Amino acid sequence: MTAPQVERLYLDFDSFFASAEQHFNPDLRGQPLGVVPLDSPHTSCIAVSREAKARGVKSGASIREARAILPDMVFVIARHDAYVRLHKRILDVVGSILPVAKVRSIDEVVCHLTPAEAAQGKALSDRIKTALRDAFSPALTCSIGMAPTEMLAKVGAEMNKPDGFSLIEARDLPGCLSHLDLRDLPGISKGIGARLAAAGVRDIAGLWRLAPKQARKLWGNVEGERFWNELHGFHAERPETKKSMYGHGRVLPRDGRAPEQVEACARQLLLSAARRLRRDDLRATQLTLGFRSGRGPDEVQWSWHDSFAAARDDRTFTRALSKGLAEARRSLRFSPRAVHVTLHGLASDDEITGDLFSGALDEGADDAIREKWEKVSDLMDSLRASHGAKALSLGVRAEIQGGYVGAKIAFGRIPDESDFSEAPTRDEDTRFLSY
Repeated sequence: MTAPQVERLYLDFDSFFASAEQHFNPDLRGQPLGVVPLDSPHTSCIAVSREAKARGVKSGASIREARAILPDMVFVIARHDAYVRLHKRILDVVGSILPVAKVRSIDEVVCHLTPAEAAQGKALSDRIKTALRDAFSPALTCSIGMAPTEMLAKVGAEMNKPDGFSLIEARDLPGCLSHLDLRDLPGISKGIGARLAAAGVRDIAGLWRLAPKQARKLWGNVEGERFWNELHGFHAERPETKKSMYGHGRVLPRDGRAPEQVEACARQLLLSAARRLRRDDLRATQLTLGFRSGRGPDEVQWSWHDSFAAARDDRTFTRALSKGLAEARRSLRFSPRAVHVTLHGLASDDEITGDLFSGALDEGADDAIREKWEKVSDLMDSLRASHGAKALSLGVRAEIQGGYVGAKIAFGRIPDESDFSEAPTRDEDTRFLSY
């Protein structure tokens, strides 16, 4: 077989949320900085700057833990809409040098390389970094990996953070990865790691010696064989994933965990998910409400599930949620630290057979009532789009403790501007923690 050639470039920004805030606000550059999701002293960092990492603060540390290490650490509240706008501008800059083939997350993109582009190696990486620095600021840095496959290029980008570059060539495998732990490779979760250990595979050399069919057996599906191919420098095509749910979750501040506050938060999360569902012209047939307690091994979870005829209106969804909240009042045995609401069992109008529409969405409802409430939901969406997210609401709109309850950036999903329920923030309007 012909030796695999370098064909992928993976660009991964360093501490993106924190670096974005330092880019927007020059006074924050060089300072240990933490980005938190809520204006609460009891929350944790979703990102920390390289200065904080260098002094021992890790992403996920609570404000109390971070301050114990760095009393002078600065904390700002995440502004997801500003990060999305910055992400789009970044794509334009990267695209001026290389076409962006895939966006993997808010701070990770993949580019496909021609042989001539791959031959440039570090010089190409430096061109991209220079263009980003010129367009933005030195605060916004990235690490770049180049390799035969996307997975190897991603590993390369992680190997020399921050502001690093790694070139992985087939002739250097697996030796150039030998210093890594198995869990450093994307695709090896805690569970897969345990299976590998049980099979006697404890390091990169042992992983490399596996046969493709052995990998498939250990993973329990074809993904193991795909992983083997990517690791050995051969592309593994994956089918396009289909949207399976719309959900929103929130960690609750300590002063926002009273039953009525938790229920108000759950309703806001549900309505946000419902708006996204309607924008994609889909319907849902199931709703799941979930709560969880603290973090770590002592965490306790509770969930409730309901099914209904395919729906897209807020009335159906809020009535289902009300049943779940009533059940939670009866059976929940802990004070929730986090809440999550999910709409799933998705279908488009084309996928729904006629008899589903001939029945009632709930007791006493008929097609006319269903269509009326769909029109009401559509009208409310339209008015919010033209007059602001808080122009009107279904029922009383409660103020949620800790502030922001809008769309959030998650790995693999970047919200649209229309997903945000709050007024947009200006880039320069840093939101500092109040406590």
